[in-house]
Amino acid sequence: MYSSKARITAIGSYVPEKRLTNDDLERLIDTNDEWISKRTGIKERRIAHEDEYTSDIGCKAVWNLMERFEKSVEDVDMIMVCTLTPDFNTPSTAALVQAKLGIKNAGAIDLNAACAGFTYGLHVANGLITAGLQKKILVIGAETLSRITDYEDRTTCIIFGDGGGAVLVEYSENQPSFLSAHVGSAGEKGKNLYVSNLSKQMFEEEIINSGKFVQNGREVYKWAVTTVPKGMESVMEKANLAMSDVDWFIPHSANLRMIESICDKADFSLGKTLYSLVEFGNTSAATIPLSLDKGVLEGKIKNGNKLLLYGFGGGLTHAGLLIDWNIWDKGSETPAL
Repeated sequence: MYSSKARITAIGSYVPEKRLTNDDLERLIDTNDEWISKRTGIKERRIAHEDEYTSDIGCKAVWNLMERFEKSVEDVDMIMVCTLTPDFNTPSTAALVQAKLGIKNAGAIDLNAACAGFTYGLHVANGLITAGLQKKILVIGAETLSRITDYEDRTTCIIFGDGGGAVLVEYSENQPSFLSAHVGSAGEKGKNLYVSNLSKQMFEEEIINSGKFVQNGREVYKWAVTTVPKGMESVMEKANLAMSDVDWFIPHSANLRMIESICDKADFSLGKTLYSLVEFGNTSAATIPLSLDKGVLEGKIKNGNKLLLYGFGGGLTHAGLLIDWNIWDKGSETPAL
């Protein structure tokens, strides 16, 4: 029996001002808007300023959360930043966020599960709070992917952008958000999507040691459209619910064609699927919180909705969560947006 005592109580998001449109890319490489739109669904992506890093984007998402929901984060006891583009190897991006937000008594960790990072982060936050180890956790998904994108590679530079989102997860005895979960990995397929670091080999096979994204899009696509629908089914089975009970499906915004195939194989309506890729591109760990907050701001996501979140990507890792969406206002005992 899945048991939770954790509740998502607030959300915020932020994207940089600078836009990189398909027309802009046409002036950089051999591509065009029609080719990009047909293959990915992406129209533009946001690019961080020269002096703007993942910790800055994460902080701005939290400030947005605080302003909109009148929430204080002074008593947060854990900060988790889900990212594959940390400001430094150490100190952690979460430690920088802790310092910049002036939070005095919080643990701080980075979590790297790439494009599944945010759902993994929520899963870990739920576990920590339900176990009684923490009371109030900031889970942030933020990326500056433009810094590790090869703008001479027409297959990858059309995809990635920068941005971030944050949620506050708090202890709740009677109205938890988390209904079920499914996580998994296929590390043996890691060579299909990577950014090099210390090692020059993966499983004794030479890799491109560029420090930039390298992707075998065809293999990642095949893995995702097979793995994710099965994972979605597992999430719903664990909650003893049917796919028809889901109000909104929020997958990682990797590629619209991929999302269409996943929905088709899962027999789920694309019309009940939320994504952020059209305006923001693939922002890895930030795509799901950006899509989620976009749905909130557009009035699509309502209290009482059941949301199926599913992250998948580099690792290759994946994680799905079924969420009961109920956010309360400051001073209100009744959940309200």
